[in-house]
Amino acid sequence: MNLAGGTARLDRWARNIVPVVITLFLVFIGVAPIPVPYYAVVAPSLPLMAVYYWVVLRPDLMPRTAVFAIGVVHDALTGVPLGVSALVLLLAHAILSSQRRFLVGKSFWVFWLGFVMLAPAAGALTWLLMTLLRGALVAPDATLFNVLMTIAVFPLLAWLLFHMQRALVGQES
Repeated sequence: MNLAGGTARLDRWARNIVPVVITLFLVFIGVAPIPVPYYAVVAPSLPLMAVYYWVVLRPDLMPRTAVFAIGVVHDALTGVPLGVSALVLLLAHAILSSQRRFLVGKSFWVFWLGFVMLAPAAGALTWLLMTLLRGALVAPDATLFNVLMTIAVFPLLAWLLFHMQRALVGQES
């Protein structure tokens, strides 16, 4: 086995898992206890932001299986019924995969507008699923604040992900 070839393959493999690792890291950050009243209820959906970013800009590095696993981990850590986040993220992945050509290569404002349209739909679906699975009306105001926080934080996270992508992953080949 050629040592240089093995090193190149290892480097390529490491670069390819960066988006999934970053997204899982964001799941852990999102569930970290922050001493702000009701923060856990209205915290921005960091996994949704990361999945949106990577599926639009590097879909080859954010496969559906990884998105499903990320959703299940998120559910397990937040106490949400298993499968809710996985389903929402998988539906977001499917929508983004079909609409990606309208978002790639456009200005940041178009990129953000796509997210502004996706986040409320994801929030509403999460709210509906939680209401149905719990058998009781979940407060819609918490979902609204969550969606607004998610939309507001997206530009900062997108900027960070962009710089991580440039430094660690590179452009699509």
